[in-house]
Amino acid sequence: MFSHTVQLLDVQNRKIIPFLDVNQALCAQTMNIFSTYLVFYPYLDYLCTMRVLIVNTSERTGGAALAANRLMEALNNNGVKAKMLVRDKETEALTVVGLNKGWLSHWHFLKERWAIFAGLHFNKKHLFEVDIANSGFDITGMREFREADIIHLSWINQGMLSLSDIKKILDSGKPVVWTMHDAWPATAICHYPHGCKAFTTTCRRCRLLPGHGGQNDLANRVWNRKKQILDRHHISFVACSRWLEQQAKQSALIAQHSITNIPNPIDIRVFRPMDKQGARQRLGLPEDKRLILFVSQRVTDERKGMSYLMDAMNHLIGEKPDVKDRTAVAILGGHAEDFEGKMPLPVYPLGYVSDEKKIVDVYNAVDVFVLPSLEDNLPNTIMEAMACGIPCVGFKTGGIPEEIDHKKNGYVAEYRHAEDLAHGIQWVLDEADYASLSAQAVKKVATHYSQNSVSLRYIEVYNQALAYKHYSL
Repeated sequence: MFSHTVQLLDVQNRKIIPFLDVNQALCAQTMNIFSTYLVFYPYLDYLCTMRVLIVNTSERTGGAALAANRLMEALNNNGVKAKMLVRDKETEALTVVGLNKGWLSHWHFLKERWAIFAGLHFNKKHLFEVDIANSGFDITGMREFREADIIHLSWINQGMLSLSDIKKILDSGKPVVWTMHDAWPATAICHYPHGCKAFTTTCRRCRLLPGHGGQNDLANRVWNRKKQILDRHHISFVACSRWLEQQAKQSALIAQHSITNIPNPIDIRVFRPMDKQGARQRLGLPEDKRLILFVSQRVTDERKGMSYLMDAMNHLIGEKPDVKDRTAVAILGGHAEDFEGKMPLPVYPLGYVSDEKKIVDVYNAVDVFVLPSLEDNLPNTIMEAMACGIPCVGFKTGGIPEEIDHKKNGYVAEYRHAEDLAHGIQWVLDEADYASLSAQAVKKVATHYSQNSVSLRYIEVYNQALAYKHYSL
């Protein structure tokens, strides 16, 4: 007999019922109770393998791309045939399909940016905080799309899919799962609302637009277009954190859809504790100092809170001047060199790194990872650092407190409080049981974010999406 988890679809009462295992289901079947039930065996190899197409703008660049790649690998390791469809293909991976449109990709990107630039009265301040999805690719005619059982949208902005393209995907009749890496699917044009609650009713008078927009501004027009499309279809939304799930459930745009939360996966065979001194030697980092790490794709991104780290360092030096002689800051990401000479501590800029082995070395080389984001979903960087046994310090915002358990595997500082951030860094380095923090960090990632656990939760969402689509639950 088999012993895999199964689900029952109660057609009559329009709900899905979990069964303990196949043995139980087969026993129930012999008792003739299946007149109104259909049985789903999601993990049995002898049935047709589910095919999932994950759609993301980039193959490797950005946190969403990394998360999509890791999910694809996890699904393929758990009996699902998963592929990625991307605008920007960067490797030779056979499971990743690139659109390879050359100038057309640039055209879609530039067309949207120009429309936004004009809407901002030609001011660049919020140019990349806004997406309107007015230009993109129709993927519904592609063989990969036709063969897929599930279309899994990931981060699809900046010229990958337009709202019209999303409508065509929904009109195709294929079940759609949409992972929310930020709040854009639940708002009109912004990726993070920064305290704005307009999305709970109707987006208009947008804070990102000149003069805070108006009654029928760009945000309101995009909102109405989104609502017209989404109201006619069912989508299974998956937020990467409980925080974003709660935000999404407040959205007047998508609250009527299925919304759950599943964290991003991580390969704990790759991101794992390694020899610290060896990692420092390979990176050319000092072996006689305690190292604080800051990571961001673009270090100058205000949302990532570098200014608060700088203030925290000044406060730390003011309280404990001797820290300056034995502590330094490593910065990983674009424009890292901009902060040399601007901190009271020595700075080691590592620049933008895409090589995974080198990134693992960076985490293992440091003593504490600090990410003072002002708003964030479930940062991959915190997960990666913790998997390598590095305690983390961050603000109490977004999904960060879901990753960092205060004073168990790191420190959660009061929001926008540079002094408490400094105290958290100092507590990790000088006061806490560092070995215990490190061990608890590794344990947290293995328990909650491993590829196996995350992929099985997604398979359940896929099965439910298929049920909704085929049996109109």
